Amino acid sequence: MMNNSLTRLDPFTLIDDVFRTMRTPGVDPAQRQSGFVPPVDAHRDGEDLLLRADLPGIDPEKDVSVELTGRTLTVSGERRSETEADGLREVRYGSFSRTITLPSEVSEDAITADYESGVLTVRVAGVYAQEQPRKIEVSSSGRQKTLDS
Repeated sequence: MMNNSLTRLDPFTLIDDVFRTMRTPGVDPAQRQSGFVPPVDAHRDGEDLLLRADLPGIDPEKDVSVELTGRTLTVSGERRSETEADGLREVRYGSFSRTITLPSEVSEDAITADYESGVLTVRVAGVYAQEQPRKIEVSSSGRQKTLDS
């Protein structure tokens, strides 16, 4: 008797993989193969960097790590499957790591992380403070002009 066990090819998963590859060029290909690459939004908020990562179904106290090494901020962890049953599996599981290079060094006290409703929010306070324009006074070593009104 022949085993007709087939793996269903899902075209939507393939398309998602292509777009995810284009959106996340800095992600290690081996990690992409493992399945779980959480989407990340990182943008400037005044003098702060605000990073948000979609991490639904994760226990942030056990399965998420936020680390600072020099100017490198890394969010890593693992989304674990609760069951190992066969069937349709569209949710991706596995280890992940996302790294962002900060524009300047900060102390670890400048970083806060909060997890709510499946979204990890990391704020790096003051990382853009040195990029603020500073007014430099211009002096003149020659004649001073006076304006008559």
